[in-house]
Amino acid sequence: MKFAIIKERKNPPDRRVVFSPQDLKTLKAKFPKAELVVEASDIRVFKDSEYQELGIEVSENVKDADVMFGVKEVPIESLIPNKKYFFFSHTIKKQPYNRKLLKAILEKNIELYDHETIVKENGARLIGFGRYAGLVGAYNGFRALGLRDKLFNLPKVEALRDLDAVKAELDKITLPNIKILLTGTGKVAKGAKEILDHLKIKEVSDALYLTCEFTKPVYCLADVMEYAKRIDGKVGDKFTFYKDAKGYESNFMPYAKATDFFIAGHFYGDGAPYLFTRADAKHPEFKINLVADISCDIDGPIASTIRSSSIAEPFYGYDANTEKEVDFNAKGAITMMAVDNLPCELPKDASEGFGDMFLKYVIPAFFNNDADGILERAKMTTKNGEFTQRFSYLKDYVDGKE
Repeated sequence: MKFAIIKERKNPPDRRVVFSPQDLKTLKAKFPKAELVVEASDIRVFKDSEYQELGIEVSENVKDADVMFGVKEVPIESLIPNKKYFFFSHTIKKQPYNRKLLKAILEKNIELYDHETIVKENGARLIGFGRYAGLVGAYNGFRALGLRDKLFNLPKVEALRDLDAVKAELDKITLPNIKILLTGTGKVAKGAKEILDHLKIKEVSDALYLTCEFTKPVYCLADVMEYAKRIDGKVGDKFTFYKDAKGYESNFMPYAKATDFFIAGHFYGDGAPYLFTRADAKHPEFKINLVADISCDIDGPIASTIRSSSIAEPFYGYDANTEKEVDFNAKGAITMMAVDNLPCELPKDASEGFGDMFLKYVIPAFFNNDADGILERAKMTTKNGEFTQRFSYLKDYVDGKE
């Protein structure tokens, strides 16, 4: 079995990679039968020479490999027929902009394994950059606060060496007395929480957060059953909610009336109630004036997220009265941070963390006859140009019938 690390070709360039040089060295030590090759690249965060120094082949041509590992979508013209590919295809939700890509994958008889489809039996994801999205998103929120209110000037994450350097910058700032709400319990929220805890911000319960004033910054971590409730008044169950959110409504306004800075680290499922609407944002007691929307669902559960922003220009403002975009520091505006590719700002740490997960959960499946069903569950398409049963729901989407 020969594995290739492919060059990232999507624009704008992404410096992340599935495996760092050290990860590939570990892979080879654990699985001596594995053959490895890295496609030459002047983009990725690790230089070609760093792989070569550890005895890993670097080549301009990786067509003889069996399995291709990438991060972002592979351009159609670069897809090699009859191979196994791992990358984020952004197709499993029937995203219209990648329909042609998925159609080409079928036509080229490629076995596609999307990183998002690498899951446990219960459907929980095993692989992802969520922690790093949370880390960078929370940091960027504080950076916006400092710039807007002229309190401090944090540098961009992309200008810093690694996560340690990010945390070192945070050590230099002093926060005003604000109340911060963080939603979610997954990897994204845990990454954001890591930043809040590093800043030594006190975590308080929902009850205290909603009813008390404080003399120092505090934050509250709210799970879905805190900000969504059953319409019939009965006690909700989040696992039932995840499967079917019908019969639930938003219970977010009590938080909106108490919060200065909202960090959105939750997963938003189809049919779930919005956290706050444009009408909610007009309410005279609506207090939120800064949102770091790491989830970044456009025109979705967070009304002020009217577009995604970029690493180059991460902030914009939302005027609740006009429902229009304004400057991020405009008076009375909700300052928005809605970068949709946050882990790209921390490519070294994100790549190392991703590779560790891949080594733990995915690579063994190639050598133990897929004992845990990891590959079977993740496979979207077959070498016969068809969908696997699990992903057959995508057929009409590819055929243009949806």
